[in-house]
Amino acid sequence: MVTVIDGKNLIHGRLASNVAEMIMDGEEVIILNAEDIVITGQKEVIFQDYLAKVKRGDTTKRKGPFYPRRSDLLFKRCVRGMIPWTSTSGRDAYRRLHVFVGIPKQFEDCEKVRPVEADRTITGKYTTLGAVSKFLGSNVR
Repeated sequence: MVTVIDGKNLIHGRLASNVAEMIMDGEEVIILNAEDIVITGQKEVIFQDYLAKVKRGDTTKRKGPFYPRRSDLLFKRCVRGMIPWTSTSGRDAYRRLHVFVGIPKQFEDCEKVRPVEADRTITGKYTTLGAVSKFLGSNVR
C-alpha cells in the first residue's frame, strides 16, 4: 500500500513520528512539498541547532556524521532517527520512505493524505524546512 502525504503546513516532528510508524508497519510512504513542512519554535534557535549538526561532521575528511542540507533529506534524516536504523528491519523500512521537494508530475493527480496528528493550527513562532535549508546553504529548497 502506498500513502501519499502532502507536507504543506504539517508539523515536522509529529509528521516524522507518524511516518516512522507507517514505514515500520510495512507501508510505502511518499512525502510531497518537503520544503513547506513547519518546525515550531524560535527561528534563530532552530537555525543554530541545525547548523551545529551540519558542522559536527567534517566533510573535508572521511569522518562523520554527515548531516544533509536539503529539505527533503533533512526530513528523511529526522525519520531515520526514529527507526531502528542499525537493524535490517529499520533499513528496509527506510527504503520505503520517499521524500520530494515540490510535487513531481506523477503525483499531481494522486489523492493526498494529511495525518490528523500533524495537522495542527500554528499559534506561535515557526519556520519551514525550506528556510532552514536555505540558511544551511542548499541550492534545492
